[in-house]
Amino acid sequence: VRAEPVRAVSLSLQKRLAASILKCGQRKVWIDPNEVSEVSIANSRQTIKKQIENGNIVRKQAVVHSRARVTLRNEAKRKGRHTGHGKRRGTANARLPFKVIWMRRMRVLRRMLKKYRDAKKIDKHIYHELYLLAKGNQFKNKRVMMERIHSMKAEKNREKNLVDQAEAKKSRALAKRNRKDEKKAMENE
Repeated sequence: VRAEPVRAVSLSLQKRLAASILKCGQRKVWIDPNEVSEVSIANSRQTIKKQIENGNIVRKQAVVHSRARVTLRNEAKRKGRHTGHGKRRGTANARLPFKVIWMRRMRVLRRMLKKYRDAKKIDKHIYHELYLLAKGNQFKNKRVMMERIHSMKAEKNREKNLVDQAEAKKSRALAKRNRKDEKKAMENE
């Protein structure tokens, strides 16, 4: 006598109900193969919940999609690895736009100018002149601008000294003339 082949029981209803209860897709529902006969009897939500409590129906864990390799690679990239000519797809301008570089430089220079003006290291006239020079691409970094500030301040001081000296010279000459006039007046009397 030939043995009857064991027909697999269809558990699609149970799977669908379990997926609905567990709030996941049907592919994430696992039914214990040893308890198929018991699970196949369950045909309502309530009985399926009972099977879930018993552990005959379990929600599978999400498949891990690890970012460990990406993290490692990004760390290496931060050190400058994997960034040679062969790895580049965009133009230099696409990778780091010239405009962004310009904006960064302008902000740095303008911040420095503002700080110097607020600290009374430069007056508003020098500030304005340097602001326009910065906008006109005269300074490639803070050091160059600082040198210009020092030279401008030195020039201003030199001019001030010259003016003061001229004033002093004038006042001395005037005093001398006054004394001369007084002496003449005394002699005439």
